[in-house]
Amino acid sequence: MARVLRELSSRSGPGPICGDPLECARVLGVDGVAVSLVTSGALSELVWSSPGASERLEDEQYTLGEGPGVDSVSSCAVVVEPDLARVRPDRWPVLLPALAGLGVGAVFCFPLRIGGVCLGVLTAQRAVPGPLTAAAMDDALILSAAVTAVVLDGGARAETLATAESGAPLHRAAVHQASGMISVQAGVTVAQALILLRAHAYRHETPLLRVAEDVVARRLRFRHTGDGPDPSSRRKGDDGHG
Repeated sequence: MARVLRELSSRSGPGPICGDPLECARVLGVDGVAVSLVTSGALSELVWSSPGASERLEDEQYTLGEGPGVDSVSSCAVVVEPDLARVRPDRWPVLLPALAGLGVGAVFCFPLRIGGVCLGVLTAQRAVPGPLTAAAMDDALILSAAVTAVVLDGGARAETLATAESGAPLHRAAVHQASGMISVQAGVTVAQALILLRAHAYRHETPLLRVAEDVVARRLRFRHTGDGPDPSSRRKGDDGHG
């Protein structure tokens, strides 16, 4: 953890938030970590994560609009669930079955906060249920504070901006672009367009990014009435999902 914190304090300009996420996960005694930032009061962009379950966990929360990270941001408080099998089914009714499918058994979320403002969330997950050790909890709180300092310094936001300006894809660039297109097609606001996109992804059990890519590629359109995708707009023989 001392090495990770040194990397954070010495970083300059765009780049990974704190080096290798798998090393951070190892230090915390978990299987993966991720950092998502907030825009317009909600989780919006995944800026750093371990591959696999952590990335998919963030995408599921973003698609469904519920989960421990969402709760951590809305309350600006730590959310600790060492055994997801013991969580009330009505707490995250749609997300919990998805987490079981991802093999996530425990989740720990630490808000990136400054005063009463939440800038994002650091999420750690583990396949096997069980609490973090006292030392790991302390390390996670210290790490989240250090990541918050990087975000305040413009590091993570500068990384996102630099990535966009260079033409390299942001993690959810297609989602943002598709939301704009649906807004025009369905005659709704961009926020409402994102809800339509999420609903379609959930209804068809298709990853949000894949549905967004179909919209961007014009394989899928949404009716001007805003009631959903227009099947007649799909190419012949195309199911609308790639």
